[in-house]
Amino acid sequence: MVLLSPTGSGKTLAYLLPMFETIKEEGVLQAIIIVPSRELTIQTVNVIKDSGTSVRAVAVYGGRPAMDEHRTLCGVQPHVIVGTPGRLLDHLRKGNIQPDTLHTLIIDEFDKCLELGFRDEMSQVFSALPNNVKRVLLSATENTEITNFLPEYTRLDYLDHNAQSERIEQYVVKSPQKDKLETLSHFLHTLGQEQTIVFVGFRESVERVAKFLHQHGFYVSSLHGGMEQRDREKELYRFVSGCTNILVSTDIASRGLDIQDLDNVVHYHLPLNEQAFIHRNGRTARWDNVGRSFLLIGPDEDVPEYVGITNDFYILDNSPIVIQPPKWETLYIGKGKKDKLSKGDIAGFLMKVGGFERDEVGRIDVRDHYSYVAVSRDRLPNALPYLKEQKIKGMKTIIERIR
Repeated sequence: MVLLSPTGSGKTLAYLLPMFETIKEEGVLQAIIIVPSRELTIQTVNVIKDSGTSVRAVAVYGGRPAMDEHRTLCGVQPHVIVGTPGRLLDHLRKGNIQPDTLHTLIIDEFDKCLELGFRDEMSQVFSALPNNVKRVLLSATENTEITNFLPEYTRLDYLDHNAQSERIEQYVVKSPQKDKLETLSHFLHTLGQEQTIVFVGFRESVERVAKFLHQHGFYVSSLHGGMEQRDREKELYRFVSGCTNILVSTDIASRGLDIQDLDNVVHYHLPLNEQAFIHRNGRTARWDNVGRSFLLIGPDEDVPEYVGITNDFYILDNSPIVIQPPKWETLYIGKGKKDKLSKGDIAGFLMKVGGFERDEVGRIDVRDHYSYVAVSRDRLPNALPYLKEQKIKGMKTIIERIR
């Protein structure tokens, strides 16, 4: 089955809910979900864990030791494995994943998974799985030949992009200089504290743009495929928790990530094609929300034809920029799930020991060996020296702020 539906329309639940009904209680592998990025792997597993079902899910992806994943696979005996193509293939080759009991294979963002970079790995993954497995492919766009993988399939096509485009206002921001950094800086200032993703075309551009904005006082996270996995997770957390309000990223952030209440998408570099444009814009106006898309156009650039109707956005204020900081700041705690630490433990520690009020503690993410928590930027400087001297749940650990 091939399911095509707009970004933000609920494809994850569309395949998870039917899958849950097919999972039996036996402790054997029954479904594999393939996704193109580490971030989408983690997000999908979290959705499964938060679903309230008894389905056990494990994530496998590059950027961390495969042996640690092997131990987890042996210990948890998952019903579902979610992973990137290369790491899944590695575990299949080593015998860490036994697919004999598999009945469902899901490929999310399949057009990306079947692109040239993944095609050989995907072909080998398919050949390692039973032939009678039900296969479900999902995406917001179709930009690849899939008949080699699915000679016969049922297609469900709900690609009504007008439904989303009506909820996205599209603007053109004109830069008088070829180097658009100054224009970007003044433009972002006009947006205030709205949550904004700035898409660029290259890893080096992420670092250059993020550094420039940081030096000009903006609160910025950055994301690209060349970063260490732990840094990628940290930067994405800082953005989704509201500790920063600008994320500078390559197209790695354009696929599948569900970032709530994202106000704006900025195309600093023009997308490679219409499919990339659709997926970038799909980070905003999710479900029935509204959003804005801005194309930053230099003197030698033209708006692509596929963009459609746009309005000119004029930067009226070129006065010195004064940036207001976000409400939240990130606190790192060097203990996590493997240490039996929970969100409730962290919240209780901060309120009882650190003196934080309930509304001064924001999003808490507990990872295996460490945790992140968003806390009041105003309260943290006074509380931090005292927190560092205390034990959390009887454990002495590192507690530090992350800027």
